[in-house]
Amino acid sequence: MKPKIFIDGEHGTTGLQIRTRLAGRGDLEVLSIPEAERRNKDLRADFLKEADVAILCLPDDASKEAVSILEGHNSTKIIDTSTAHRVHPDWVYGFAELDRAQRQKTVDARLVANPGCYPTGAISLVRPLRDAGILPGDYPVTVNAVSGYTGGGKQMIAQMENPDSPDHIAANHFLYAMPLKHKHVPELQTHGHLERKPIFSPSVGRFPQGMIVQVPLFTDDLNGNVSMQDIQAALSAHYEGQSIVQVVPLAESAMLPRLDPEELRDTDIMKLYVFGTEGQGQVNLVALLDNLGKGASGAAVQNLDLMLGNA
Repeated sequence: MKPKIFIDGEHGTTGLQIRTRLAGRGDLEVLSIPEAERRNKDLRADFLKEADVAILCLPDDASKEAVSILEGHNSTKIIDTSTAHRVHPDWVYGFAELDRAQRQKTVDARLVANPGCYPTGAISLVRPLRDAGILPGDYPVTVNAVSGYTGGGKQMIAQMENPDSPDHIAANHFLYAMPLKHKHVPELQTHGHLERKPIFSPSVGRFPQGMIVQVPLFTDDLNGNVSMQDIQAALSAHYEGQSIVQVVPLAESAMLPRLDPEELRDTDIMKLYVFGTEGQGQVNLVALLDNLGKGASGAAVQNLDLMLGNA
């Protein structure tokens, strides 16, 4: 019998992406509620309980409500793409490459919290250095990032694409979350193993998909007399044995005249770079990914396959 998958919120940006990815999967049965019935709570509850895996593509409060509906109904596994459970101790953080144990934890999990797009990039850079003892826990980490506007969901897509919208955004690039209270910060701190709250400064560009996440570091403030080569080697060792997170060789990084945030559009991989000049005391660690790929829907499908024993 094919596993039954229900995408609660399939008509939103992430849900639609996941639905499209699963459309050609003959090994799965995807349960679907017509858009006109998406607010029918009784029907949603029936679908949630019927599913082998429910993928929640909902706002935080709605995700918590869906989880409460399934309380005591342990036959349904859950992947939550919202921020509601990403630092909850009972949920497995769905970044399979986080460390050597995380993949198996995801395989064994009933409750998986899909990572955020920005934190996926930032954590992928800082966690290996924390685990290797290179980055001090109290280092004042800063994260600067730009994302495609699809990361803001249907509302932002309309604001960016529809000039007749009353709240149309005409800017080609804009900074937001200036009060430094973004909801991704607890996730960054917890799964990055950081003792100090990082400064997170996100922005949006006038392109649909893609993302660049930057973490600049002063090497003199790291543990030991580390070089760029040492940092690149620590990243490479951390991600050895898998193909999704790819650490770019220093020589290749040094040849790049620019980095295009859209380069990995429509892919589920992520590339990590170490930029700088050896001996200058500074490095800029950079993650490149598709905010709807490894940053959202691609990660959700990866976690689904792990939970079903297909990957």
